[in-house]
Amino acid sequence: MKKIRMEMARNESFPNGSSKHGYEIIAPLDDTHHLDAQGWRDNRDACRVVRFWGNEEHQLGHLIHKQGGSWAFHYDIRGDENADDRGYNFQSEPFVPGEYISIKEADGDEMIYQIVTVNDINV
Repeated sequence: MKKIRMEMARNESFPNGSSKHGYEIIAPLDDTHHLDAQGWRDNRDACRVVRFWGNEEHQLGHLIHKQGGSWAFHYDIRGDENADDRGYNFQSEPFVPGEYISIKEADGDEMIYQIVTVNDINV
């Protein structure tokens, strides 16, 4: 299992990016640094996400693997699928420092984040 930190990349709202806006996820990666669907099935409860956004309260949730192979961050335990932030091409993107990842947030905005760190953890 890995702890992956992604921070806001440069964009119109954040011309220098932002280390105060992003996500930390706990997820299994395979030997090629891609999200591991079987590892997720074996460790589903440990696959967590924290969305940090400036001074706002952190959002806590789970990494979920959806039908068709897509991935999302699910925050609403009541099952409201519209509350998910969805990863764009997470199934084919390597999770290594320096790479960029797109996330379509629940409000419909698509934002780009840079992977800052990927560390081994014990769960």
